[in-house]
Amino acid sequence: MTVPADPAVHVIGAGPAGLMAAETLATAGARVVVHDRMPSVGRKFLMAGRGGLNLTHSEDQAAFLARYGDTGPAVAAWLDAFSPDDLIAWAHGLDQPTFVGSSGRVFPRAMKASPLLRAWLGRLAGLGVEIRARSRWIGWRGQALVFDTPDGERTEHPSATILALGGASWPRLGSDGAWASLLESEGVDVAPLVPANAGFDVAWSDVLTDRFAGAALKPVTLTFDGQSVRGEVLLTRYGIEGGTVYALSAGLRDAIAAEGAATVTLDLRPDLSEATLAERLARPRGKDSMTNHLRKAGGLSPAAIAVLREIGDVPAGFEKLARRIKAVRLKLTGIQGLDRAISTAGGVLLEGLDPSLMLTARPGVFVAGEMLDWEAPTGGYLLQASLASGVVAARGAMQWRAGHGPDKRPE
Repeated sequence: MTVPADPAVHVIGAGPAGLMAAETLATAGARVVVHDRMPSVGRKFLMAGRGGLNLTHSEDQAAFLARYGDTGPAVAAWLDAFSPDDLIAWAHGLDQPTFVGSSGRVFPRAMKASPLLRAWLGRLAGLGVEIRARSRWIGWRGQALVFDTPDGERTEHPSATILALGGASWPRLGSDGAWASLLESEGVDVAPLVPANAGFDVAWSDVLTDRFAGAALKPVTLTFDGQSVRGEVLLTRYGIEGGTVYALSAGLRDAIAAEGAATVTLDLRPDLSEATLAERLARPRGKDSMTNHLRKAGGLSPAAIAVLREIGDVPAGFEKLARRIKAVRLKLTGIQGLDRAISTAGGVLLEGLDPSLMLTARPGVFVAGEMLDWEAPTGGYLLQASLASGVVAARGAMQWRAGHGPDKRPE
């Protein structure tokens, strides 16, 4: 088969990392073809932005990188290529102005993902990027990529390949993790894909689930293994979820895997000291029931009172009661599965990549986004690192093309 004189770079996966890689490549002058197995692109991106698209975060670099745990040093190199400031400027370039919320999170003023995605796809079309929907990558045949398409099997001979197939969360939106076995067959080390930013199981009583499933506890502070996060905890029929829970999910998941359960401490009144709370609770309650007294003097919501009662009788004595309110112990017995997780941990081990995110086991193939073995809590950290890794992989692919293009092939 004759290989085109200037074969395209093929990007597999049309989520944020893949689309950013495509834009970076096309801006640098490459011909780019993007494949996605779904009928339309960016489905998970649109779902993530349904309640308000969180682009990035405004906190300082040291705190920002700490969100990535042990992979912080690797992510730091990605952010050098595409920083939070670069992301904000990029959004503004798509006529999507941003603002910083009270939590420090950065959002587009439109809040939704759909206006940004429409503008982005328009830019990519203007750059000549070809997007092929319903084109599922099924592996290699020699150096050629093989795709299953509505018109049958199709092979492509890329000048470089970028894999941005996502993890395995929300598989109905397109990221099913099927790529793992394809890469492992090529000698690529892949850590098992596990839920990240997911809810956890608590054995609630029927009374709590019937009355308070869907209620939010806020503000509260959740603590596990010496790490405390203040924010909101959402009560669900299966247990708890929400941004505060997600911030601790990596450690909780690992503890449950190792020990079968994990115990967190919930401070229902983080804005009051234990002494001040005890003083308020000591006020005469007159004819008020204990529930009304907890609501009026303790400032607890009905949902918070229900959680307090879940772990036993309300203690006698205001000091003990204040201590209980400030340290409700909840036993978590499991984590929700990949179909309910916001993201995944695991994936292609960073040790199997060079600094440009090229697979050492498969030269000319680069990996970006959630396929890589890193994780971060919600709050802008996921999208920021995914986009930045797409930039790094695209630049690496351009360098590879420069050294391994058609004119560099042996006669």
